[in-house]
Amino acid sequence: MRTGEPLPAVGEVLSALATGLWHWDTATGLVTVDAEAARLLGLRAEATTLTEVQARARMHPVDWNEITGVIQLAVAEGTLAEVRIRIMDEQNRVIRVVRSRSKPSYDAERRAFVLIGAMQEVTEPSPTTAASRSSTAITGDWRRSREAFLLDAGRALAEARSTEEVLRVAAGLSMPGFSPDGLAVFGVEGDRLKIIGHHGQQPGDEGPFSHMSLETDYPAAEVVRTGRAVYLSSPERYRDRYPVTWPLAAHFGRQSWAFLPLTVAGRTMGAWMAAFTYPVAFTPDERSVLTTVARMLAQALSRAEAAESARELTDGLQRSMLPKLGPEIPGMSVAARYVPTGGGLQVGGDWYDMIPLPNGRLALVIGDVQGHDVRAASLMGQLRIALRAYASEGHRPDAVLSRASRFLHGMTYDDDQDPGDLRFATCLYAEVDPRTGALDIARAGHPDPAIRMADGTVIARRTDGGLPLGIDPDADYPTTRLTLEPGETMMVCTDGLLETGGHDLDTGWQRVRTILEEHKGDDLEELADALVQAVHGPSSHHTPGPLTDRREDDIAVLLLHREGDGCGCGDTVTPPQVRRTMLSVAQAEPERVGVAREQLRELLHDWPSQDQIDSAVLLLSEMLTNVLVHTDADALLLAEVHGDGPGSRRMRIEVTDTSDDLPHKRRPGELASSGRGLMLIELLADAWGVDPRGEGKSIWFELYESTADESSALA
Repeated sequence: MRTGEPLPAVGEVLSALATGLWHWDTATGLVTVDAEAARLLGLRAEATTLTEVQARARMHPVDWNEITGVIQLAVAEGTLAEVRIRIMDEQNRVIRVVRSRSKPSYDAERRAFVLIGAMQEVTEPSPTTAASRSSTAITGDWRRSREAFLLDAGRALAEARSTEEVLRVAAGLSMPGFSPDGLAVFGVEGDRLKIIGHHGQQPGDEGPFSHMSLETDYPAAEVVRTGRAVYLSSPERYRDRYPVTWPLAAHFGRQSWAFLPLTVAGRTMGAWMAAFTYPVAFTPDERSVLTTVARMLAQALSRAEAAESARELTDGLQRSMLPKLGPEIPGMSVAARYVPTGGGLQVGGDWYDMIPLPNGRLALVIGDVQGHDVRAASLMGQLRIALRAYASEGHRPDAVLSRASRFLHGMTYDDDQDPGDLRFATCLYAEVDPRTGALDIARAGHPDPAIRMADGTVIARRTDGGLPLGIDPDADYPTTRLTLEPGETMMVCTDGLLETGGHDLDTGWQRVRTILEEHKGDDLEELADALVQAVHGPSSHHTPGPLTDRREDDIAVLLLHREGDGCGCGDTVTPPQVRRTMLSVAQAEPERVGVAREQLRELLHDWPSQDQIDSAVLLLSEMLTNVLVHTDADALLLAEVHGDGPGSRRMRIEVTDTSDDLPHKRRPGELASSGRGLMLIELLADAWGVDPRGEGKSIWFELYESTADESSALA
């Protein structure tokens, strides 16, 4: 062009450069294109106005969806929107690829985007042509990879439960096509930045960036102040824009940086830095990926922070409510564990307690208030205080639970209480005499205690019980007396120990019983750890229960062990090899005959002869039934196994009552329905007898293990 000639019109210049103009207003839904843009869209080369549907029909569906996301990102960051678009013909074939660069804006009044930009055809590189990171075409495969990456990243960040886990997930993210080798997460503390975590730097490198004022000329500080992302594609841009803090970043040897806001609910809570050792142009697609990751990272950090605060609060609340075991008990040892539920607030209504009593004894208490929330924990704390008060007044176990039930009923069943929030509590209260090992137990809907004998045999001791606390203010709680022999251990627990992992009470008891039987030694702390580990350890996930769900619950467990020193003189006395169980059967409770049979089978769990076990159970039923039918007295069962080891043991089963009527052998006819009890005892037992007592009598029989061995040899 010679000097003095007029400049060509803008339209002529754009036409010469094969560049078209287009205008899109989302409020009207109209797209206006000039002649060149119409030609690039595969239409007649003349200016025209299209509807969004007509324009969309000329573009690849994936690319049309991409345009919307790029526009929103560009408006948010105040940058240009750049996108590659595949133009389709009527047969859905790609006829060309065009690049659109535009400056979008947002009209708040009309809630619409307005886009004015240029469109130009580009040549796609062949598969064998090397392309730089910034110039590679955005293909459908890349988009699918990006979507898969974002889904995986979102899932991993959503599963993170702590700040440490979130940072570990963020450090392991491998973005499609470009991955940072240096990461840092900045938080805000007052008017200063703090580094929450970093990756790709050496320990101590974060020092100059910690506690930096938000007014500092530093990218992360600017991001927190403005809430807008900062992209620095080269060291020169970093140095020119932030000359003051550039020396702090120069020695890391990075080539590109992205600083993005961590925003939750409209509040910028920090900034995320992604640094690269190679140049990154930060195309709209790359910015879109980084922005999406920053949003997910902010949400994950916010959830983790809230969860950690709640855990710290509830753990402190729970620890303040649970007592410390002590003081030491002469001749006995105690251990306890509490494990909160795995979900929610990790706080619940389980508790245990040890209470010194005025008579020199002590009380062991364990219970479970219905629910796993703050209200359950609050009721638990108040109920525990009430139980301590009633026990300290010197009341017997039945009276303590009766008063506690009225107390809880008055708290939860008032006129203003929401019917859907009524609560009850299960509880077991045991008064212990350390000198004799006597246990007076009252139970309110709670699981029975278990006794681990000196030889490792474990029996669930059936005890009388009443309704859970708080249901009936006039409920009675009968007391059962047991004796903890030297070398024996009592375990009481809440149902969480039994049912966690999808188990019901039966299968959960079998699991816990196995742990009790296999434990070696008398170290209660090790036994308590073993019980909890069996439920919450890795092996528990490989042995799920029969239920379809995994009902996680709070766990409380309390162990009481009586030492083998029985003389009180300080010399250790080896406990005798006697395995014993006792049970009373009242006239009004004939169903306890079945409980007695079950306890006898548990006592004889390792007896080698099943025939002798069946005979013993049959004879026991005969003796108990004889007392209930032919007298007005209650029956007391005492079953023992004596001996030092297999092959030389003997079992002795004795039933005592207060009636003076002695049994005698009869010869019933063939059609008689009774009268064969003593005949069966004489036939099946190795030894038997009837012994008068001062008040009443006892009938007993014995079976010898050696007899079973001889019978097997003869067979």
